[in-house]
Amino acid sequence: MGKLSKMQNLKVLYEDNHIIVVEKPVNIPSQGDKTGDIDMLTIIKAYLKEKYSKPGEVYLGLVHRLDRPTGGVMVFAKTSKAASRLSEQVRNKEFEKKYLCIIDGKLKEKNGTFRDYLLKNERTNTSKVVDTKTKNVKEAILDYEVLKYNEEINLSVIKVCLHTGRHHQIRVQLAHRNHSLYGDQKYGTRGRGKQLALWAFSLSFKHPITKERLNFEDYPEKIGSWKILED
Repeated sequence: MGKLSKMQNLKVLYEDNHIIVVEKPVNIPSQGDKTGDIDMLTIIKAYLKEKYSKPGEVYLGLVHRLDRPTGGVMVFAKTSKAASRLSEQVRNKEFEKKYLCIIDGKLKEKNGTFRDYLLKNERTNTSKVVDTKTKNVKEAILDYEVLKYNEEINLSVIKVCLHTGRHHQIRVQLAHRNHSLYGDQKYGTRGRGKQLALWAFSLSFKHPITKERLNFEDYPEKIGSWKILED
């Protein structure tokens, strides 16, 4: 898919003078990286430039990220004031992010909380669960709820609410418990060559200007691994 078609297919969930909320497709970086591949900042800037016939450079603030293989809801700031206030909410943990995951096996409890300490390896771009006394560790907390379990293929669909935003947090915490995400090439055991089954379906935050609480939901297409949602 070329650059132009990606821009034309941009799914905008909400837009006003201050923010724009969109669906990030899978396998597109949140911002430019060393691959040089088209990224969300570039796509949305081009969309705004064309829609409003803006001359020169378009301002767009990146306030949070989704990993490249993860799709779902993202908010971007259209002004520096909005970017500053949204970034403050991220720091103060006022963003509420929820994810859908397809995982290997069946969790013992239908609901629960995982609390671990993660250490990131910059060289390999991976993280792992380590002892609390390890130097430079960061606490990782998430809540989960099992939505369905398919016994025939031994896969579960779960909803995850993040309380911290650590590197590869969901993937690492679940893999540590032998319930790796389906299609996870770094930490997984099943679905090699398949798309990572992780989708950011819900995002909630306060509008940076009006202070109104905004809630957005967006679900993956029921194709590929996500066909499991059909029944």
